[in-house]
Amino acid sequence: SLRFLGDVIHEPNLWHMNRHSVTKAIAIGFFWGCMPMPFQMVAAAFVAVWLNANLPLSVATVWFSNPITMPPIFYFEYLVGAWVLQMPPLGFEYELTWEWLSERLYTVGVPLYLGAVICGIIGGFASYFIVGWLWKRNVKKRWTERKARREQA
Repeated sequence: SLRFLGDVIHEPNLWHMNRHSVTKAIAIGFFWGCMPMPFQMVAAAFVAVWLNANLPLSVATVWFSNPITMPPIFYFEYLVGAWVLQMPPLGFEYELTWEWLSERLYTVGVPLYLGAVICGIIGGFASYFIVGWLWKRNVKKRWTERKARREQA
C-alpha cells in the first residue's frame, strides 16, 4: 500500500533508532501535535519522510495530544495567541449557529492558531534539544560504565 512512495520508503533513517532520526521525529511529532487540525499524524508522517526522521516515532509522538489532553492544550495555545495579539481572552460560550461560528472564527481561531504555531515551534525545538541531550548523556554514561567494568577486570 506504500508503493506510491517509491524508494523513499526504504530510507534507513525512517525506521532506525539513532540520535538524529529520533530527535527530529520527536520535534516533528510535538509540532504537529500542537496543531488544532484533523489528520495530524498524516502531516507528521509527510514531514518525517521529507526530513528523514523516524517515521513511526513521529506519528506516535503526535498522540501526546489526544481527546483527553486536547482541551487544555488548545486552551493554553489560545491564551498564548491572545496574549501575543494583546486580545482579552474570551469566556467559554457555545452556540451552534452559522453567525456564532463566523464571528468566533476570527476572535478565537486567529489566537488559537497563532498560539499553536508558537507553542509548536518552541516545543519542537525544546524537545529536539532535550532528547538530543538525554541521548548523549545516556551514551556517555554507558561508556563510563563500560570503562569501569574493563578496569575492574
